[in-house]
Amino acid sequence: MDESSEKPTPAESASSGSGTQPGAGHEASTGLSPAEEKLDLPSEQKTWGMLCHLLALTPLVGIVPGLILGPLVVWLLKKNEMPFVDDQGKESMNFQITALIAFAASASLFLCGIGVIVMPIIGIVWMVLVIVAAVKAGDGVKYRYPWTLRFIK
Repeated sequence: MDESSEKPTPAESASSGSGTQPGAGHEASTGLSPAEEKLDLPSEQKTWGMLCHLLALTPLVGIVPGLILGPLVVWLLKKNEMPFVDDQGKESMNFQITALIAFAASASLFLCGIGVIVMPIIGIVWMVLVIVAAVKAGDGVKYRYPWTLRFIK
């Protein structure tokens, strides 16, 4: 027997995962952490899950109550028939309530001048996170907002 035929090639060594940390291959192959794994869902569920997040952006077009009412209506309509929409609806609602509390707190700081700086920062972070959540939900990922108070479980 030839010794060179028993040694794995560099490509075989890399694909077997030798010398890597557990889970490193998953993140490298998908770009997602294990908590953000893509689910195999029908496109209808992904679309409704995405709407749970996108409808929170309605204040940008002048429909201020849509911040809460948009995600709430979608969640209430679809939560019993689509588990993904139930999950993303709760997540969106929790984040919108948290953002509303942050906006109210910064508004109260307007008198001393701190709110003038803090409120635009909160607004930009809110908008970016909602867009990221909508994209992730559209891909079938159970997205979790950072810095969110979990009122609805």
